[in-house]
This record gives sequence, structure tokens and C-alpha cells, in this order.
Amino acid sequence: MDQIDRRIVEVLQADGRITITELASRVGLSKTPCQIRLRRLIADGIIRGFRAVIDPVRLGLGHIAFAEVKLSDTREPALAEFRKAVLQVREIEECHMIASSFDYLLKVRTADIHSYRRVLGEKISSLPHVASTSTFVVMESIVDAGA
Repeated sequence: MDQIDRRIVEVLQADGRITITELASRVGLSKTPCQIRLRRLIADGIIRGFRAVIDPVRLGLGHIAFAEVKLSDTREPALAEFRKAVLQVREIEECHMIASSFDYLLKVRTADIHSYRRVLGEKISSLPHVASTSTFVVMESIVDAGA
């Protein structure tokens, strides 16, 4: 990747709906070389896709909580079973394996604290090998990469 490729990625991160003509103009290329570079960035997996960024609050999903999850078993079969099950819980927006005193950090988005309590009790606590959880409720989001 050279500076032009990096600039293409930067421009697309800010506006994924930009036309190829405008993208080419912003990065200092003509249309065809810009298209070729864009296709290569996609083929190489640097650009993984394009998506609509929604406003979760307008969809009634303004409550964010982070749940620390400690597993009872951290051998690979148990981890695989946990990872597979996490993908089935639509309220879990992000799941990260953490090097800490707990094993996973989940970002959970729901309508309100009552909905979160239900998701925690009925879904997250029931995931395979969950030994304990600890919750941190978001009071305000300052930086949100999904915005």
C-alpha cells in the first residue's frame, strides 16, 4: 500500500457512498486508475465491505453495556463453543477475547436497562461455559466508531 491507497481508504472511511469520480479527484488520480486501485484494495481484503451506518437510538436501542465474561473452561473446544454461541445473540454488538482477569468483553446494545437485565440473565449467562459476568453501563459515548 502506498500513500494513494492509504488516501483512498481514508476518504472511503469518511464517506463510503462517494462516487468514483469524486474519489479519484480527492486522491489525485483519474477515474480508471482509481477504479483499478479500489478493486485491488477490495480483492486484497483491505476494504472488507460497505455498509449503512444506522442511528441505534432512533431504532430504540440507546442503552449500551459492557459485560466482562469469565469462563469456567478456557480450553480450545470450550472457547469455540462459546464463540459460536455468542454469534447467535443479536444484542451482542461486539465480542473481544481479552488478556485480563476475565476472558471476554461483550458490547451489548438494548433498549433500556430492563432489556439488558433480561438479555444478561436469559442469554449471556446461559452461554456455554460462562462462570461469571460483570457489567459496566455506558452513561455517555464520546467516541463511537460506528457513528
